[in-house]
Amino acid sequence: MKKLTLKHCILFSIFALGLQINTFAQSGQTNIEQSDLLPKLLDLKTEMTKDGKLGERYKIQLYYGDNNTASETLKDFRAKYDTWPSQVIYETPNYKVWIGNFRNRLEADRALMKIKADYPAAFIPKPRRG
Repeated sequence: MKKLTLKHCILFSIFALGLQINTFAQSGQTNIEQSDLLPKLLDLKTEMTKDGKLGERYKIQLYYGDNNTASETLKDFRAKYDTWPSQVIYETPNYKVWIGNFRNRLEADRALMKIKADYPAAFIPKPRRG
């Protein structure tokens, strides 16, 4: 008689466990009850987000340095992309080129993926909470 190896024992155990889980699966209907306050809460959150009360929005930084290069970077960006707003911000002693006004990190990450081809040093700085 042939001995079972450890590999075969593990595979057999996984297979048996899979059959057992499938056997105990439930079929039927699930009822979810929603509080009457939930739509009001969602409306309130939407209003807070629109007004900027829920924290700062995300931006992408393309450049950090002198004013001339910042202006050139901004001009170059605006020629290539017209989707997002862009601006030069002065922070002593340097200038920053920021683009976008993204509501969440996911939107900013999607834009960053598109921009990285032309601006490999671009990144999303951590938003300041005030």
